[in-house]
Amino acid sequence: MESKNRIEEEKIITGVNGIAALLILSLLTLGSLAAFVFSIVQLSVVGAITAGLFGFLVFPICFIGLKIINPNEALVLTLFGKYYGTLRREGFYWVNPFCSGINPTAKSLIKMQVNAVSIGQHSGIDEDSSKGKKLSLKALTLRNDKQKVNDELGNPVEIGVNVIWQIRNTAKAVFNVDNFKEYLSIQCDSALRNIVRSYPYDVSDQGDEKSLRGSSQEVAIRLKEELQSKVEVAGIEVLEVRITHLAYAPEIAAAMLQRQQAAAIIEARQKIVEGAVGMVEMALNKLSDNQIVTLDDERKAAMVSNLLVVLCGNRDAQPIVNSGSIY
Repeated sequence: MESKNRIEEEKIITGVNGIAALLILSLLTLGSLAAFVFSIVQLSVVGAITAGLFGFLVFPICFIGLKIINPNEALVLTLFGKYYGTLRREGFYWVNPFCSGINPTAKSLIKMQVNAVSIGQHSGIDEDSSKGKKLSLKALTLRNDKQKVNDELGNPVEIGVNVIWQIRNTAKAVFNVDNFKEYLSIQCDSALRNIVRSYPYDVSDQGDEKSLRGSSQEVAIRLKEELQSKVEVAGIEVLEVRITHLAYAPEIAAAMLQRQQAAAIIEARQKIVEGAVGMVEMALNKLSDNQIVTLDDERKAAMVSNLLVVLCGNRDAQPIVNSGSIY
C-alpha cells in the first residue's frame, strides 16, 4: 500500500544571485549600524531601536540564506516543515533564510565515524559526504559484503557484489525513505538472495542451462533490473552491478572441488579414449592398405588391446621387442 504523503516530483529552484544579495545585505547592515549610531547621537530612541533591530537582528538573519552549491551537489530545502525546493545548479545563491537543508544520511554517517574512532578503526566513509546538509549527485559505490546464500540446488555459496548508483530525484531520496543509503543496501541484499536462488552455482554438462559461474553477466543484468525496481521509490538510479566474489561456502568447498576434479578427469578420459580409438583404427587401416602385414582377428584384437593400453595408460609403456615370428 503506497503512502499518501509520498513525493514523486522534484521542485527545482534557482534562488537569488548570491553575490548581489551579499552586497545588498552588507550595505543595508552598514547603513542600519550607521543609522543606529546617528540616532544615539541625536538621542532618538525610536530611531535607535528601529536601526538596531534591523542592523543587529533582521539583516544578520538574512545572511543565513546565502548558500554555496558545488558541482554534482544538491541542497533539499524545507520551509516550516514543507518541501520548498531543491538547489541543483552549482553557484552562490540566496534563498529564504528560514529554509533549512535536510539530509537524512548526515547524522548516521557522523555517528558511524564516531563509533569507528572510539574503537580505533578507520570508518571507510567519505568525509565530504557527511559534511553539511548537501546531497552528492556523483556516481557512488555500494560495496556489498559477502553473503552466504543457497543456490537453486540448495548448495550454500558465498557471493558479493558492487553497485554503482547515483541520486536522480532528491525529493524522493530525502522524503520517501528514512535513509536512502541504508534502504539501498537492504534492497540489494534482498534482490541478491532472490536472484541467486534462481541459478545453480555451476552445471556439469554443456547444455543451455544458466549458472552463476558461467552466466555472471546475465545474473548481474537481472540483479540490476530487480534492484532498480525496488529503489525507484527512493529516487535512486542503479548504473551498474558487478559480481566481485563467488565461491562455494567453506563447509562444502572441499567436496565440491573433488566433484569438479572427478568431472574433469572423466571428461579428459573420454577425449583420450576417443583419440586412441581413432589412432588404432588408422593404424589397422594403414597396415592393411599398404599390405605391410596380414593379421587375423585374434592378432588384431591383441594389437588393439596393446595399443589402447599404451595410448590410454597413465604411465609410459615399457616395450618388449619380439625378435621371432608373431605367430
